[in-house]
Amino acid sequence: MSKTVTLANKTSFEAESSQTILEAARSQNIALEHSCRTGRCGVCKAKVTQGTTEAMKPEESLTEEEKSKGFILTCCRSTSTDLQLDIQDLGELGQIQVKTLPCRINNIQQLADDVVEVVLRTPPKSNLAYLSGQYVDMIGNDGLRRSYSIANAPREDGQITLQIRKVKNGQMSHYWFNEAKNNDLLRMEGPLGTFCLRKTKASILILLATGTGIAPVKAILEQLSAKPELNTYSQIHVYWGGRTRQDLYWLPDFPELELNYTPVLSRSSDWDGKSGYVQQVVLADGLNLENAVVYACGSETMIHDAHAQFTAAGLAENQFHSDAFVSSN
Repeated sequence: MSKTVTLANKTSFEAESSQTILEAARSQNIALEHSCRTGRCGVCKAKVTQGTTEAMKPEESLTEEEKSKGFILTCCRSTSTDLQLDIQDLGELGQIQVKTLPCRINNIQQLADDVVEVVLRTPPKSNLAYLSGQYVDMIGNDGLRRSYSIANAPREDGQITLQIRKVKNGQMSHYWFNEAKNNDLLRMEGPLGTFCLRKTKASILILLATGTGIAPVKAILEQLSAKPELNTYSQIHVYWGGRTRQDLYWLPDFPELELNYTPVLSRSSDWDGKSGYVQQVVLADGLNLENAVVYACGSETMIHDAHAQFTAAGLAENQFHSDAFVSSN
């Protein structure tokens, strides 16, 4: 017999005992925060406010303290009773279907010594429907897969832009930096991930990036610029961290947005701007984190530190959204 799961924003769905809560939601086109779906990343963490659940697999990323406070991982647990969870669904993300489609390289250019920008064109009748901030998997020879954030908001011509950093001895990197040429035929799968703007009452938007983590931030800014009705913020702050000047290969240019852009370098001696790590610069700037929502993309270390420091400084737990980049060969 199915049980009813009700979320904090009153969205509800039915769940069978044989399904994880996450699977049940997905089967009814309701998107919940998630990433790995194996219990390791912790992104799907939710607090149970009423009801009981049963573990279907180990919740490796939960601490004993979190478990004692009623937190579960929706990818690991099923319902035992009707359930209330202190999370919200991701709205229109639930309606977007993941698909695999062919694409061709339309243009490729060097942005920095170790970063290339690749523009892909998709079939006219098979454009990829996605939300700004999501990513795709590019599929290479022998099933090799690598994930890249989409660096542009959806376009009428269906083109997809990727910003790709060179990985030492990387199999896919060798292709992008040594072999890729215009009109090459490739395959992509997507859209993937749940990194995208959500409805919020927060008045301060903080977009935080390191390295090519600026790609989804660029897409989100393009979305806000094109759709003013989505810009409900009194302040928008972009912090982009790199090591040296050449890491800052892009400059935000959105005259429609009142944008505060702060580049930050950690290893440059001839730099007059902010130095150190982006998360520390945010704290030093004294922004009112109790009134903020944060979207962070880039290195795992930055995201882990930013989450810990920002929530300690007053940011609500549910107002921190992230997409960590993990390097693969």
